[in-house]
Amino acid sequence: MEEDFDREIKVVVLGNGGVGKTSMIRRFCKGIFTDEYKKTIGVDFLEKAQFVDALQEEVRFMLWDTAGQEEFDAITRTYYRGAGAAVIAFSTTDLDSFKAVLSWREKINAECGDIAMCLVQNKVDLIDRAVVTPEEVEALARQLGLKLYRTCVKENINVTEVFGYLAELHHKKLQVGQLSQQPAAAPITGAQGGSHTAPAAPAVQHQQQRGGGDDEAAPEEATEKLHDPMTVNLKPSKVRTKGKKSLKDKLTACSIA
Repeated sequence: MEEDFDREIKVVVLGNGGVGKTSMIRRFCKGIFTDEYKKTIGVDFLEKAQFVDALQEEVRFMLWDTAGQEEFDAITRTYYRGAGAAVIAFSTTDLDSFKAVLSWREKINAECGDIAMCLVQNKVDLIDRAVVTPEEVEALARQLGLKLYRTCVKENINVTEVFGYLAELHHKKLQVGQLSQQPAAAPITGAQGGSHTAPAAPAVQHQQQRGGGDDEAAPEEATEKLHDPMTVNLKPSKVRTKGKKSLKDKLTACSIA
């Protein structure tokens, strides 16, 4: 018998190639990480049921991992439709990915409107090789009106919190009428509202992960205004450091008190 979910959210994860979109989704859904990079061709799809403390209910996340390369743009933009939330990600060590954030925001707005969104700065464990300053990142978050998360997928820092926040913001937007409730797994529709077949692309990979796990954490407290940008500071995972300086210590300079 299939499980009955009160809430489903289609989430698209956007950003240039190589910023860690696939790794983020796999970490969240499967709890695994690999350093091996394979370019996403078209789109991949994973789903996970996660209990969200702020909502006090289980949410089914339908996660769409989109290719970041320009040659796949016509394919991936088709899959934006029907999304209720989006992650816009860039890499600490990739200046082009940072500069492209505004373009990704415009693309998702054009297809989906004002859905739940957040900005993610990934690979903060490589802060010593950063090509952008904390102040530049925070200024961009304020400009876009997006909450900023600094994540390290490798060490599983702030990954679960990103999706918990999106579920909470999605709920708020539904309550104030900024979004319409629709099935996350609804078929893709064309501009005229009819059934639409996506352009030729590799088969979408669909895997499902149930339950929470030791990595679950309560989302940040809700803000009074939906569009107030906020920076979420790092909360180190419980890992052995072998006497090395902790990731939190390295990132003190890029955190907001």
